[in-house]
Amino acid sequence: MNATPLRILIVDDHADNARMLKVLLKKEGHEAGIVFDGPAAITAANLQRPDVVLLDLSLPGMSGIEVAAELRRDPERLGCVLVAITGHSKDSIPSPSPFDGYFAKPVDIVSLLAYLSRIRARQKPPSWTLAVA
Repeated sequence: MNATPLRILIVDDHADNARMLKVLLKKEGHEAGIVFDGPAAITAANLQRPDVVLLDLSLPGMSGIEVAAELRRDPERLGCVLVAITGHSKDSIPSPSPFDGYFAKPVDIVSLLAYLSRIRARQKPPSWTLAVA
């Protein structure tokens, strides 16, 4: 691919889901890393400086909402796109939301890839994309 790959951090305590998503993202030309809990997400984000964080809400150690709020506190990560990928409803996320996007599980991979493609093209993706399978 000619486009610059996105650096994507996948944060999900379901290892099989995270690994499958990583394979799909790498196939699309993105760089992808995985962590399985909230504290590891903060550490990985500090080390990797991802362009996008795909973040489950139910995580060991810290919730995805707590992780997103912590990531938003760091001015160096203001350009990072935070996307909730969860089985929880959008209503479970506080307002104002720390997330730029939302996808319900199971994730519609075509919609997610289209969303990431807009980010890759450096266009602002629509907020609160809701993909329901």
